Amino acid sequence: MRLRRIPGTRERIRQYAPWLVEEPQQWQGRWQEYIAGRLETTPTPVERKEIHLELGVGRGRFINQMAQEQPQHFWIGAELREEVLLTAIERAEKWQAPNLAFLWIDIETTTDIFAHGEVDAIYLNFSDPWPKDRHAKRRLTHRRFLDRYRQYLKPGGKIHFKTDNRDLFDFSLEEFKENGFSLEAVTFDLHKDPNLSSYDLSARVMTEYENRFSQKGQPIHRCIAVLP
Repeated sequence: MRLRRIPGTRERIRQYAPWLVEEPQQWQGRWQEYIAGRLETTPTPVERKEIHLELGVGRGRFINQMAQEQPQHFWIGAELREEVLLTAIERAEKWQAPNLAFLWIDIETTTDIFAHGEVDAIYLNFSDPWPKDRHAKRRLTHRRFLDRYRQYLKPGGKIHFKTDNRDLFDFSLEEFKENGFSLEAVTFDLHKDPNLSSYDLSARVMTEYENRFSQKGQPIHRCIAVLP
């Protein structure tokens, strides 16, 4: 669904410093310095904060809650659509989790923003399924994007993937396997999975979209892809 552009949205987003990272390319390879500045600490290897990156934050319910519940990590949310990004940042302003920042970017540019091994985990929540075959390369689990994630996800790093689209899920499982990722916690109906309580917290924290559709009984598919 295309969002209606609201006049003044861009100006309002830029009013919410420090939540928005301007010119994030300058921090490539130096994100621990940025994090230390945000948290007003001195960066040391011992105190390194894991970086957890959500690509496509939507209205920000998921990343704001995760930042609240896992203050030991630093959470970065990337979003291009300005109307939903504004909502996510307004939520951050209300919740005041200091371990959270947003990037107003096209996901294609993330390889210019993060250095090799700099990101510990990636979250893809209800990405656009791009159902037509001719648009397959636009899917965020297509090998074209997996090659990008490989450039900055650390060895052993994980991609947490959720969708309600079975065709996209089947496609993604094959893409992960064919591109050298191992799979964990694969489920085709997350919220009815008897093992749900044993999964990591991100499996149980819902996006707005997920909450709405799971209440209607629509199955949610989820897996974790692990980079060797």
